[in-house]
Amino acid sequence: MTYTSGMRCLLIGNYGVGNLGDEALREYFQRRFPDVHWTVVTVDGTGMHEVPRLPLGLRSLFKPWWKTLAAMWQSDAVVFGGGSLFTDIESVFACVLWGWHALVARLCRKPVLLAFQGIGPFRTKTGEGIARWVISHASFLSVRDAASFARVKSWRKHTNVVQTSDPVILLLLEQNRVMQPKNVLTIIPRGKPAHSFISRAQELGTDTSFETVFILSLNPDAEDERAVCRSLEASIPGASIREIRSLDALISAIAGSSFVLSARYHGALAALALGVPYEAVPQGEGDKLASLRSISSPDALRISALEGEKVLREVLCNS
Repeated sequence: MTYTSGMRCLLIGNYGVGNLGDEALREYFQRRFPDVHWTVVTVDGTGMHEVPRLPLGLRSLFKPWWKTLAAMWQSDAVVFGGGSLFTDIESVFACVLWGWHALVARLCRKPVLLAFQGIGPFRTKTGEGIARWVISHASFLSVRDAASFARVKSWRKHTNVVQTSDPVILLLLEQNRVMQPKNVLTIIPRGKPAHSFISRAQELGTDTSFETVFILSLNPDAEDERAVCRSLEASIPGASIREIRSLDALISAIAGSSFVLSARYHGALAALALGVPYEAVPQGEGDKLASLRSISSPDALRISALEGEKVLREVLCNS
């Protein structure tokens, strides 16, 4: 299936902040939809075919946000590309930020497509209310996990909901890596992990059956994650930190592991794709990581992601 010649889309996500999972999602859209002319909204918007986020605060007013407005106006559709954008589990600001972008897209009369999203969980009525409004005005919605699907269906919105899976699984399964586990424990924290994750990491870190312990930082430029990594390194004898800045580096690190403990979704997803035993520790009830616990094979995720991709192609063709 091909797209309308010269189709232009504005791709919105948590891009440009150094988080490997978000950058992998961006790579997915650019690689799997090469016929679309993507303009990507990033935190700074300084790269080729990039524009900054719309202003939401004093500092952002000094960035060339008018270029973002121009790109949105010239686009055929606005695509929110994967990730858990609409959740306030860490901060309600995320819902406000992405809701603001959706509102401007609506004012520009552009179709809003929510693709491969994780919706919720929510701690506040504000965060949930914003998510409900965006979804009720979206032209398309696909969610990447069962918890998000159930949550959105319970809202009884008119928007048709497609249940799929995280599309990064397709990029991970393209890799043919030879597994070389050597009694290596790999720990993948996040900036604000659950207390249960820290306890479990320290418990596994003292297990003498592991000869080597690596702490992978998938967002190495974030100060809160650096602090967590340093704390774990200090509490686990012989542990060392590895900064992971590409999907290829993540795959190599996971392929050399005998066990993975992850507080990050794409860290656990990589272990699942490569067949490495893993344990995922969600931040809270209904978190996206919880959805991986019942999945024993990546094949079901691959089939689901391909189905979601097919539906998105059809929607883009008709936009």
